[in-house]
Amino acid sequence: MNSRTLRSLGLLLATLAPAAIAVAQDEGHEPLAIGGAAPMADVKLKSVDGRSLAIADAAGKKGTLVVFTCNSCPYAKRWEKRIAAIGNAAIRRGIGVIAINSNDPERNAEDSFDVMVERAKQLGLRYPYVMDETSDVARAFGATRTPEAYLFDAQGKLVYHGTIDDNAADASAVKQPYLKRAVDALVSGKAVAVAETKAIGCGIKFRKA
Repeated sequence: MNSRTLRSLGLLLATLAPAAIAVAQDEGHEPLAIGGAAPMADVKLKSVDGRSLAIADAAGKKGTLVVFTCNSCPYAKRWEKRIAAIGNAAIRRGIGVIAINSNDPERNAEDSFDVMVERAKQLGLRYPYVMDETSDVARAFGATRTPEAYLFDAQGKLVYHGTIDDNAADASAVKQPYLKRAVDALVSGKAVAVAETKAIGCGIKFRKA
């Protein structure tokens, strides 16, 4: 190969590498479809308050919000106060809420259970923050990002899946508060106008299956 061909090949590989990484990261995780029921809803998970809770235990009369998140991801950190505000408000309005950390703490110590306990206190969470100690719940949901939200109605059907809003960096600049609008619609008995958005965040650091 001549030098021009080698340079072209290098550029091609550099372009394809991120896509290949993304495919490897998401491989085997089929996303839960709108209208689907929460998988592994009866599996008990360790909560920061010392209890063992399942998604089913957190369900509310008007629905259930499940958010996959963590302590270490910059995106999760940028959104964490907004998630806490939405979750705490949802609890008061009859929607159950549960936050799940499926990251492997051996890959980042900041995702340890002890840090989860501290983070829940700092944010004033009024809903359980639990550890998915096998990452199997995230796998069953097809979740791949932190944060990633799943909102279910009173019948247990998924009505919203995706990101929190359209601006992780600046809460004051948000134009599309997707999750908040979905919660508002569910509480009001209306259809969710935007049922699915692309989850933006760090890839979940899955434990080995």
